[in-house]
Amino acid sequence: MSDKVTCMIVDDEPMAREIISSFVGKIHNLELVATCKNVSEAFSVLQKESIQLIFLDINMPEISGLSLAKSIQHKSQVIFTTAYREYAIEGFDLQAVDYLLKPISFDRFLKAVQKYFDLHASKEIIKQEIVSEAKETSIFVRSDRKMVKVRFKEINYIESLSDYVKIFTDKETIITRETISNIESKLPSNEFLRTHRSYIVSMPKIDSFTNEFLELDKKAIPISRSYKENVLQKLAGK
Repeated sequence: MSDKVTCMIVDDEPMAREIISSFVGKIHNLELVATCKNVSEAFSVLQKESIQLIFLDINMPEISGLSLAKSIQHKSQVIFTTAYREYAIEGFDLQAVDYLLKPISFDRFLKAVQKYFDLHASKEIIKQEIVSEAKETSIFVRSDRKMVKVRFKEINYIESLSDYVKIFTDKETIITRETISNIESKLPSNEFLRTHRSYIVSMPKIDSFTNEFLELDKKAIPISRSYKENVLQKLAGK
């Protein structure tokens, strides 16, 4: 018998299902049994399968996730996933394990799953070696009212402009309303380098550099005084 926790995703947004599915796949202790686009599909699965944990969207057409959670209390546990903060109180009233606000980062998702394990008598801990091997290869950012996947290997550089960020990739330029520091926190530090309060560059894409700027694809990126020491140390070690 498998010692993995059986889980299910219920969300009417295809992109949200894809993101959460990828997160589940990175955690050794979870087994994804089904993904459903509405509550009716979820009910059908629950009649046939033993589901221990449900990642459940709240605001869905016809029947809400709250209705499903109320009907299955004590049979399965729920981690709510939603873009609407106002549902939080009602969600916790239903004794949900956690409440994740979209867009969801892998770190925040992992904390919610760990909370599930901590709530159980077995106190089973997610294996750190498995988590460390779950290397991220992309992030999702909100652009044009949808979540867009940005692959690390395709990023050339990132520029901050006032209250939004432009991500320059091999294929396109993606604009998102995020801070550059928040984007930086999601990038692997061994592949990306902050050179300026307004710039992050992909180190494999750098063609040349001086003490004042570096160049990639014929674009000159400034190196500011506050970042210079760290930039030069990292590049000298390459």
